[in-house]
Order: sequence, then structure tokens, then C-alpha cells
Amino acid sequence: MGNDGGSIPDRRDLVKTKAKAEQADKQNQILAKWFYCALSKKPLQDPVVSCELGKLYNKDAIVEYLLDKTVYGDGARICGHVKSLKDVTQLRLTHNPAPPVANSDKPQAAYVCPLTLKEMNGALPFVYLSTCGCVFSAAGLRAIATPAENTPPSGSNSPPASKSTYSCPQCSKPYDRLTDVRTLNPMPEEEAGMREVMEEEAAPKTNATMATLTRKVALSLAEEEQKRKGKMTEAVASLYAPKNNSSNKKETFMTRGTFTRYA
Repeated sequence: MGNDGGSIPDRRDLVKTKAKAEQADKQNQILAKWFYCALSKKPLQDPVVSCELGKLYNKDAIVEYLLDKTVYGDGARICGHVKSLKDVTQLRLTHNPAPPVANSDKPQAAYVCPLTLKEMNGALPFVYLSTCGCVFSAAGLRAIATPAENTPPSGSNSPPASKSTYSCPQCSKPYDRLTDVRTLNPMPEEEAGMREVMEEEAAPKTNATMATLTRKVALSLAEEEQKRKGKMTEAVASLYAPKNNSSNKKETFMTRGTFTRYA
């Protein structure tokens, strides 16, 4: 430690610094996200669904969670935003046509991009279309996606397609490239942005529902008030007569509310 004439201590030897936090194994994180259900932690198997945050689930696990919220201990933390099956999209995945590789250190991906045949193993970003559930690599979709026809077919009442409307390269269903393309297993920064969009889209629905209920209650109360007034007797109705009634013109502040035969 020095002081013996043979070594010179430096700051690292004299000052105790905070130990660096152990970084989680990125390879294990990739395997957990792309090969296993985010809820049940079981291997992904058809049918596979994804939420608005891009997480991958086995559909049967989501059904079990919706039936019993306590079946998975951390279910509320992982997919608390999933309230029904309408909040998830069933994915149309393309199975990997390559034969399994024996004695391989890395697991072989079960699904691939139908456009580029790139494996869905976390090495490349993948996306899915919320309108149809088709899954592609992000680069493959950008390279092959084509805008939808702007002119609707004859006899159709549908409006013309916007400039951001494209056709799915697998099923030809139209989608909006600005709102319908969702990243699978996004990075934390992108996931935070996706969560903000999800919460903003959910807020107007709640406000519209509350406004509808308020209008219904107001109309119901108005109808009940009309029925109540219709059942009033003349004596009760006279109590609600306007103050400027012509029958009260002869009254003064001295005789109002009292009987007089000269009135």
C-alpha cells in the first residue's frame, strides 16, 4: 500500500469509490423479450398477441389474466393497461422455414420477416400493423411498402385515401404509416412515447362517455320535471305563478297576502 519506498499509491488505492452496478446480461434480456411471453414467461407459441406498447404475449396467458388478475403476480405491472382482448392485436407471424441448427449456442428464432426472411430474434427492429396484425422487419416494410390507391373503387362510399395511407405488402389491407405501425419490444425511450400516445387516445374516449351520460341524465331529469308539473293541481300550480300576474295588480305592500273586500 506504499510507504515502503517501493510503490507510489494513487487515488484509486486511497479513496473508496462506489462500485459500478452490475449490468444485466443483454443476451438474456433479448431472449426474454423475443422468445418468451412477457406475462407467463413461457416460450412464445401461436396465437401470439401484442399490446399498444409492443410487448409479446401468448394469447392464452392474456385470457387467463383477464379472467383472474391474480393468476400472475406481476400482471398488473406488465400489462395493467390491457383491460380486454380489444386492447391487444393478434399477430400474423411467418414461421421460420430454415431447419433447426444442431449444437448451436444461440437459439433459432421461430419467426421471420416474410419480406426479407430476417429472423425475429432481437438483432433487427420489427414492427406490426395494428389494422391487420402482419409483422415485418422495420427495414423491409420501409423498402417495400407502397401507398394505397387514392381513388376509391366505383360505387364505394369510402373517402379517398390520404397521403399517409399505405397498403400492407402481405394482405393488402390499408394502414396509416403514421399511426398504425407499432414497434415490437421498443427501447425504453420509444416505449415511453408509445405510452403517452396510448394514454392520450384513451382520455377523449372517457370524456366523451362522461358527456354522453351527463346528457342522458339531464334529459331524464327534464322529462320527470315535465311529468311532475303536469300532475299538479290548480292550487299547487298557483303557488308557482309569476310575480307579475295580472290578478295581483290591485294589491299593495299593505294588503298583499291579506283578505280585503275592497280589492
